[in-house]
Amino acid sequence: MDKNQNSHPQAEPDTLSRRRFLGTSAMAGLAGATLGLAGCNKGEHGPTPAQSGPAKAAAAEAGDMHEIKPGQLDEYYGLWSGGHSGDVRVLGLPSGRQIKRIPVFTPDPLTGWGTTNESKAIMGTKPDGTPLYHVGDTHHVHGSYADGTYDGKYAWVNDKLNARLGRLRLDIFECDKIVDIPNVQGFHGIFPDKRDPVDAKINRTTRVFCGAEFSIPLPNNGKTSDDPTTYHSLFTCVDAESMEVRWQVLIDGNCDLVATSYDGAFAATNQYNTEMGVHYQDMMSAEKDACLFFHVARIEEAVKAGKFKTYGDSKVPVVDGTKEANKDPKTALTAYVPVPKNPHGVNASPDGKYFICAGKLSPTTTTIDLVKMHEWFDGKLDNINKTIVAEVEVGLGPLHTAFDGRGYAYTTLFLDSQVVKWSIDAAIKFYAGDKNSKYVVDRIDVHYQPGHINASMSETKEADGKYLNVGCKFSKDRFLPVGPLHPENEQLIDISGEKMRLIREDPAWPEPHDFIIFRRDIIKAKQVFELDDFPLATKKAELSGVERKGNKVTVRIASYAPQYQLQEFKIKKGDEVTIIVTNLDNVEDLTHGFGIEKYDIQFIVNPQETKSVTFKADKVGVFWIYCTHFCHALHLEMRSRMIVEA
Repeated sequence: MDKNQNSHPQAEPDTLSRRRFLGTSAMAGLAGATLGLAGCNKGEHGPTPAQSGPAKAAAAEAGDMHEIKPGQLDEYYGLWSGGHSGDVRVLGLPSGRQIKRIPVFTPDPLTGWGTTNESKAIMGTKPDGTPLYHVGDTHHVHGSYADGTYDGKYAWVNDKLNARLGRLRLDIFECDKIVDIPNVQGFHGIFPDKRDPVDAKINRTTRVFCGAEFSIPLPNNGKTSDDPTTYHSLFTCVDAESMEVRWQVLIDGNCDLVATSYDGAFAATNQYNTEMGVHYQDMMSAEKDACLFFHVARIEEAVKAGKFKTYGDSKVPVVDGTKEANKDPKTALTAYVPVPKNPHGVNASPDGKYFICAGKLSPTTTTIDLVKMHEWFDGKLDNINKTIVAEVEVGLGPLHTAFDGRGYAYTTLFLDSQVVKWSIDAAIKFYAGDKNSKYVVDRIDVHYQPGHINASMSETKEADGKYLNVGCKFSKDRFLPVGPLHPENEQLIDISGEKMRLIREDPAWPEPHDFIIFRRDIIKAKQVFELDDFPLATKKAELSGVERKGNKVTVRIASYAPQYQLQEFKIKKGDEVTIIVTNLDNVEDLTHGFGIEKYDIQFIVNPQETKSVTFKADKVGVFWIYCTHFCHALHLEMRSRMIVEA
């Protein structure tokens, strides 16, 4: 080891900023060379030319009043599902700037997700150590709650393709757990509870509910594939903290999206294909499908009482939520509220009063009163249809609904290529017989055929009615052509006034689905890790080294700009090698990369973070290791050598 390596300091107690590091430590590392880094200081952007008169008015109308200028921060975070990429995107709003992509279900070459031992332990692996899956399909992402609003602790996202649920830590915006949902396919809608359904003292998220869209034979062992009576879907409850599957409910029909009530009592899923068809043409014969309600406390009482079965190799308890087994409302675990055929989307209003289902094949939305749902389960209503307080026409192809906290709902109209703004109270009055009640108050054209929609803080008690985003499934003629595959079109709308106003649009790599928008103050992001968070951490540079036990070799490497310690190490062909890399820099935004030539290994380590990778040394020779993530003015010189001897 050279003198500099031996004398490298441990982490300082006060976190440095990267700008300060580049302006001081980096200068010293270059032995006084003049690098001219002063321009990196904050607040040195040039003046923005002022606009006046008609130009200023036109700019404001075009959306400049919402512009986030260089050096300014966005008001909101947005979490977007990544679709076929199997990840989650983090956006700043209203700028629309993509800040980060979070790998969840699929390997990622930038971060090393699916390469490092730590990420493989989360993703799951085959016997040969490779990831269990290399593909995923994220659709819906939702955050954890406390006291009826987002608490910034967790978010969850589904993988429809392989029936997995992933959890994101929102202090670091990384996935920390993934669970496989047994006995389901087409796992689609998710939603966390907003408070504990059993213990009234726990006013935060404790469970995540997951709906399976495709019915499959149960058990799915290949013996009853031609018997339609064996096909069912399951509704699943996952523990928010342990990420273990708590229970499942056998249901008639399938699940689409999911919503939860603010009092914790109910989860619900809108259903299409209550016909239980396995072919397209068999899924649209019924005039009514359902919004299916789950009485969570009763389900958990049934599980505790042992009133369940299991399927296949799964030990998860499954209770019976079919119509036949739940005829008595006073003991029922489930309730099927009839809604127009093939609905798409169920959403909870911020006042905690209603669930709203969108009709899709019907031009209507259905508003269900949650007080009346309690009355139904208490046996106080003689007809479950009395839980419906409004079913009104809003336009063609209604799909999803968002809220502004002022009593208005905003629903996407897929066939009309519009967003419609409507008053929930006025719709209820109209449905009750007041035909003079004008419930539709505004419409805006979008481009084209919108799907998901959400507004700032929409499904929390703090819905603020500032911004609404709509995800459009088609974008022809909106952006520069890039061949046959077009991007999606994300459009941001100002909903702070009486009239909706389009203020920006951005292309998105296909195919995102759902998203949430929440205030930036909710997030308390960790900028630097702590060495003690990582059991494998090399806490001092001089502890780097090579340890051999037979043909198993452990190599400890410390990184600190602009060098690795070790600067070289030797192993033998055939060794099983585990390399542990610790970033000893305690500087915000000073991430190091670690790539080994010809060995298909690349990952990053953030400040004070430790990651490891295990591989077989199957090629002899010299293999350069270099920092793949810019860290220092001498970044290009930051290297080590792995020498594999025959």
